[in-house]
Amino acid sequence: MKHGKHYVDSKKLVDRTKLYDSAEGLDLCCQTAKAKFDETVELHVRLGVDSRHADQQVRGAVVLPHGTGKNVRVIAIAKGDAAKAAEEAGAMMVGDTDLIAKIQNEGFIDFDVLVTTPDMMGQVGRLGKILGPRGLMPNPKAGTVTPDLGRAVAEAKAGKIEYRLDKANIIHVPIGKVSFGSEKLNDNLTTVMDAIVKAKPAAAKGQYIKSVTVASTMGPGVKLNNTKFGG
Repeated sequence: MKHGKHYVDSKKLVDRTKLYDSAEGLDLCCQTAKAKFDETVELHVRLGVDSRHADQQVRGAVVLPHGTGKNVRVIAIAKGDAAKAAEEAGAMMVGDTDLIAKIQNEGFIDFDVLVTTPDMMGQVGRLGKILGPRGLMPNPKAGTVTPDLGRAVAEAKAGKIEYRLDKANIIHVPIGKVSFGSEKLNDNLTTVMDAIVKAKPAAAKGQYIKSVTVASTMGPGVKLNNTKFGG
């Protein structure tokens, strides 16, 4: 794969043989972000588990102390008081069967988070083929299926992110923008890593945190010292 001049220049600043402490690594990650836009900083954590086994799944959600730096578009599928609470909390769109039909029939997916109440999941479940592949399907573990929709909407807008394993046993999550600076990014990273360590499955054997890498949207990966995170 051929990279541009900015990426090549940035890559020269990163020692590929070194495992950086998180503060130093994030500072370097910010230095190597050369794009003209405010790049997102992403965290990639490889775990010593096997996602093919149900008892080794790692999934959850956590509110980043400094948010993600993104304007999160939240919609809610609910009725009655729950719908009203979601609207008051700032949901972009609120509905029930009409909103389900809009997603199902019109292919509406112009949102970042969908929250709903347990009583609506029977109908929302039909949207699995549309929402599932895009990571938009609400889930109780992520706090997006809950009776307290007001709180769910507020947390999503404040920077609540969901983490889960992919098929390669890696978790990929955004932890903020380059403009945050290394200190705020480190706070967000620590919050995510603490949550991942606490979510360690009982069935996991051996080394849990295999590798930790941070990278800006257009920048090179910076490997962090994974032993600092425990697990």
